[in-house]
Amino acid sequence: MTRVTVIYASRHGATRGIATRIGEVLRERGLDTAVVDAHEAPDPATTDALVIGSAVYMGKWLEPATDVVRKHRDELLRHPTWLFGSGPVGTAAVDRKGHDLLEPPKFMDELAESISARATKVFFGRWDPSDEPTSIAERLFRALPLPKDAMPIGDFRDWRVIDDWAGTIADELVRERVAEPVA
Repeated sequence: MTRVTVIYASRHGATRGIATRIGEVLRERGLDTAVVDAHEAPDPATTDALVIGSAVYMGKWLEPATDVVRKHRDELLRHPTWLFGSGPVGTAAVDRKGHDLLEPPKFMDELAESISARATKVFFGRWDPSDEPTSIAERLFRALPLPKDAMPIGDFRDWRVIDDWAGTIADELVRERVAEPVA
């Protein structure tokens, strides 16, 4: 059976929720799947395929997820790997300047290229202003006198899109497993 590890880095739980959902879809499709926090990420040599994701803040992944990719680059090159990010909030796929909010940021494309990742995806996230700030940047952001509509509040994760993306990963891995010669 194909073993898949879904590794995530999350500050407030939204990305953990996406990783958990991806893991559920992969399991439903017959793949042996573990979902683990990037802080506890096992050596990629212990799995057959990986999905690695992180919340995106200030245009970057959280350090634990980036560290997993950089630390295990050589091993990840030998495994089918997919990358995802979460973060934009709201329902508009394009910002005021016309930039596609769901287009993977440059750093994500660079990480993907460095490990020959099969695909990258960005999902809408969740923002709840009552969540405890976890960094100085979050504390400063909340102290700014911003208009009430500056940051949409709510859960904007699109579970159908997440399920579909996880399904394509599962389909690809199952096809490859079926195509492998029997030893």
